[in-house]
Amino acid sequence: MLRQFFIRPEEETNKMANITAKLVKELRDMTGVGMMDAKKALVEVEGDIDKAVDFLREKGLAKAAKKADRIAAEGVTATYVDGNTAALIELNSETDFVAKNDKFQALVATVVKAIAEAKPATMEEALAVKVGDKTIEELILEGTTVIGEKLSLRRFEVLSKADGDAFGEYLHMGGRIGVLTVIEGSDDSVAAKDVAMHVAAINPRYVSREDVSEEDYKHEEKIQTEIALNEGKPANIVEKMIKGRMNKYLAEISLTEQAFVKNPDQTVAEFVASKGGKVKTFVRYEVGEGMEKRQDNFADEVAAQMGK
Repeated sequence: MLRQFFIRPEEETNKMANITAKLVKELRDMTGVGMMDAKKALVEVEGDIDKAVDFLREKGLAKAAKKADRIAAEGVTATYVDGNTAALIELNSETDFVAKNDKFQALVATVVKAIAEAKPATMEEALAVKVGDKTIEELILEGTTVIGEKLSLRRFEVLSKADGDAFGEYLHMGGRIGVLTVIEGSDDSVAAKDVAMHVAAINPRYVSREDVSEEDYKHEEKIQTEIALNEGKPANIVEKMIKGRMNKYLAEISLTEQAFVKNPDQTVAEFVASKGGKVKTFVRYEVGEGMEKRQDNFADEVAAQMGK
């Protein structure tokens, strides 16, 4: 039987004051639950949307939600390969319109090429990379002035490979999602790109289950335990259930154990092995993931410009 939670009317009124319709909609979109269940969950955890997702899952009302997929900021991702080095970057703008601007696209191409060639280790080093007589930071500031929107280099990753390995590059929806993969033991770049396409579509969190962090494992194990207990299962079989469910969870988030999108009869590891290789690593960026989108209130903006 599900545990009931009770809140005195005056307490509920105070808590609900901080629960906006936008937050309720976001939770509904993430979990697929009804409006009242979303509201109750948010009230219970005082508006923390990530905790609300866990709360709903523990009550058996929602499946796992991709908490990091709340896409907000605009911009693009881009890749560039320079011999045995490759780079993936995310360069942000304020609007999608500017992200499609030719000047912005040219800036992105310049920045990712410079980063791949310079191989910086930190953001500070990346911004200091010289392109001609200017640094990347100066180019971005110049772009902000010319284009009229704040531009920023949010993140980057530089990968390396051996001569007999292969890079896989894939950009989805004009760079909304960007992926780099490294396949070792095979120089089949087509296969490496196929794996990159799989990563873009399925969004694995780790290369293999051995890479899963203890924190993530314990977090999911706690949720699955609560689900099993709320289902009223006898304590003596809960442990076996948890073991089976955690095995399934590890397979779902590990790239090598996922069913390959182009041939679900094979795992990704089996597909790569058929090409004589092994997945070494991957990086996947989705524009704006984990960032809050700027909410423009045009009435307020006009009033501010008029000095009201």
